[in-house]
Amino acid sequence: MAFPYMEAVVGFMITVYLFESYLDLRQHAAHKLTTLPKPLIGVISQEKFEKSRAYSIDKSNFHFVHEFVTILMDSAILYFGILPWFWKRAGEFLLYADLNAENEILHTLAFLAGVMFWSQITDLPFSLYSTFVIEARHGFNKQTIFLFFRDMIKGIALGIVIGPPIVAAIIIIVQKGGPYLAIYLWAFMLIVSLVMMTIYPVLIAPLFNKFTPLPEGDLRTKIENLASSLKFPLRKLFVVDGSTRSSHSNAYMYGFFKNKRIVLYDTLIQQCKNDEEVVAVIAHELGHWKLNHTMYSFIAVQILTLLQFGGYTLVRNSKDLFQSFGFDTQPVLIGLIIFQHTVIPLQHLVSFSMNLVSRAFEFQADAFAKKLGYAVPLRAGLIKLQEENLSAMNTDPWYSAYHYSHPPLVERLTAIDELDKKTD
Repeated sequence: MAFPYMEAVVGFMITVYLFESYLDLRQHAAHKLTTLPKPLIGVISQEKFEKSRAYSIDKSNFHFVHEFVTILMDSAILYFGILPWFWKRAGEFLLYADLNAENEILHTLAFLAGVMFWSQITDLPFSLYSTFVIEARHGFNKQTIFLFFRDMIKGIALGIVIGPPIVAAIIIIVQKGGPYLAIYLWAFMLIVSLVMMTIYPVLIAPLFNKFTPLPEGDLRTKIENLASSLKFPLRKLFVVDGSTRSSHSNAYMYGFFKNKRIVLYDTLIQQCKNDEEVVAVIAHELGHWKLNHTMYSFIAVQILTLLQFGGYTLVRNSKDLFQSFGFDTQPVLIGLIIFQHTVIPLQHLVSFSMNLVSRAFEFQADAFAKKLGYAVPLRAGLIKLQEENLSAMNTDPWYSAYHYSHPPLVERLTAIDELDKKTD
């Protein structure tokens, strides 16, 4: 008797959903607490705390509904054989269009088109509600319906342009890969990721946002001096018009080798009280670069990708695996999708481990910024960003340990204060 792979996958998906729902309930209870954590009393205003509570509770309620609908649909898609149904309908469409249904690349692209259309339709109500009800209710949404749908259409168009060549290449590699298939797949995806990291900020991101050079002035001078003191090869310094879509704020850097760029959200500049707070946030980001966090994370992802492809090569010819999910044939992309479902337990463990490492990196980057003399403005900047983004003030320790890639504000402020004590 063949092993019931599909039933096992659906069973684990439901188990994970129940576990994560329990954590969500714990976090929801934390959102409802009416008092600030002790370290934030007198630091966060009562007005901002109440707004943060309301925002967090609204998002939490929405999350419960979204996750319940998602697990129902995902389980039904697997249990009732919707994927093989889509695959068969894709083949029929090719025959109707007088195209070669035996061509796996064409068949796969037709299948993906159907799946993408389905996912867009089913996710659209949630995206609209999240953006134009929850985000708007709490003063974050700045985009119009027209801009929302324009971005969605641009995203679909990019997927149509970029996706098919990548999918076709993966299918060809699997068909001709031989014993070194995993290495070939990993090498190909490495090249794709490097190319995307290169072209995304230059060609793709500007399709959605406007990037302008940071004007000459004290802020630009301070950032350039900081970068120079750390030998950070800053080539360009941009401000992005994040305010056209949301009031949330951020900053990031990108680029290879000697061609680094820093991007500040206009909302970050508006929300921070002074230039020193903005520079302190940049000092934290530069800490990630100086401490090689970005490189370590990239290497870890590459190792995990290679291991995943290695695992895929072990099961890609398993007839029982495909039949368990309702497939009579063994298409390459379907094999990858099925394999991803079968390793969900490992993926959750890996994600948890990566979050642990990420939080450690955040503490280290904060310490780095403090050593540069930015402890006071960094503290003020973190508090300001927490207030302006209405981030959760009270967090459940189990929930944050499982989900958060960044430590809660209370933990970051405590760590900065502990560093002060050690210095004294």
